[in-house]
Amino acid sequence: MGVVNVTTDSFYDGGRYVEPERAIAHGLELLEQGADIIDVGGESTRPGARSLSEQEELAHVIPVVTGLVHRVSVPISIDTTKSRVAEVALDCGAAIINDVSALRQDPAMASVIACSDAGVILMHMQGSPQTMQQSPHYFDVVGEVVQFLDERLQNAIRAGIARTNIILDPGFGFGKLLVHNLKLLDGLSALAVLNRPVLVGLSRKAFIGKVVGRPVEHREWGTAAAVALAVDRGAHIVRVHDVAMMIDVVRLVAALNPRWSSCGGEHDA
Repeated sequence: MGVVNVTTDSFYDGGRYVEPERAIAHGLELLEQGADIIDVGGESTRPGARSLSEQEELAHVIPVVTGLVHRVSVPISIDTTKSRVAEVALDCGAAIINDVSALRQDPAMASVIACSDAGVILMHMQGSPQTMQQSPHYFDVVGEVVQFLDERLQNAIRAGIARTNIILDPGFGFGKLLVHNLKLLDGLSALAVLNRPVLVGLSRKAFIGKVVGRPVEHREWGTAAAVALAVDRGAHIVRVHDVAMMIDVVRLVAALNPRWSSCGGEHDA
């Protein structure tokens, strides 16, 4: 999954792709690099980020979604917690809703997704983007994330969303300290009990920077190591900024693991 942030304040590429044509061009570049999904977001979810109004978010993302839908053959995902933004994006051709609140923020979101038969990504987050890093705490981060995602999965199914349309995201960096992120990465295989595809968003995250001691613009190699570990532990989708580089990482892990043989492509003996 390649990231297209149509925002002014995202932690890595905020402001680079605010203009729709630049964002569309970036999405096409990610597609050329091999992205299987393009994820478009108009509201930053970094710690302490400002919330946008519905109209602001629509103005950011809809021109980009519309422009990409007519030029790509891969699914377009819309990163939003607002049901109206999701509804308009789906009407314009988006296929997946990436909801970091796991359907908790907007009561109408589940109905919009169920009625459209769209895919949905449900993410774990302790708190909100405005508060999540103030004092996160866990007794057992892996067990609590699994329990939360199971509850949100069952809630989505009760709301009429097909189980086969649901993807789960443990929410690296969302309400988690360094120790929590590392334990979650190490124990990621525990999510297999939920029997749904797992998406991980590790790309250039702050916890990687703390481990490798590098600023966000120089965290690609730390990201590569985290992506390799995540895929080895069962991640099915990796949400990244550097698609071409991470495809190589995933292909090598896939070549070593029979579960992912279809991802690795042909290779010499």
